[in-house]
Amino acid sequence: MRIAIASDHAALELKADLAEWLRLDGHDVEDLGPFDATSVDYPDYGYKLASVIAEGTAQFGVALCGSGIGISIAVNRNPACRAALVSEPLSAALAREHNDANVIAMGARLIGLEMAKACLTAFLSTPFGGDRHQRRVNKLSHPAL
Repeated sequence: MRIAIASDHAALELKADLAEWLRLDGHDVEDLGPFDATSVDYPDYGYKLASVIAEGTAQFGVALCGSGIGISIAVNRNPACRAALVSEPLSAALAREHNDANVIAMGARLIGLEMAKACLTAFLSTPFGGDRHQRRVNKLSHPAL
């Protein structure tokens, strides 16, 4: 699976740890930065991640910042993206099953590495439920439907 990952400076360490863990699990990971602890603006990296998802270069995205809130807002500005901010595995699974989320967002200051891994495992292993959910997901990108 091809997964893009991006963060701001507050989530740099979590991003690096998750990218390595995903690679060891056999995934093709594209790290979109940043690559050092210099202060950066989370919208820049959220928009970059959203572009990669919208282009189809990656199947899924991982968006990280201090709280996960700011970067998830930035990603969701792109109509091709459905980013879900999660902090535990059930929400991660439901984001995939019910909402066909293609980006998982987490807050590095709020979630530990092991919980982040558990969320990612649930997110990546849960298929979209389709059926009644598809009508609703269609409306996320096209409100007039």
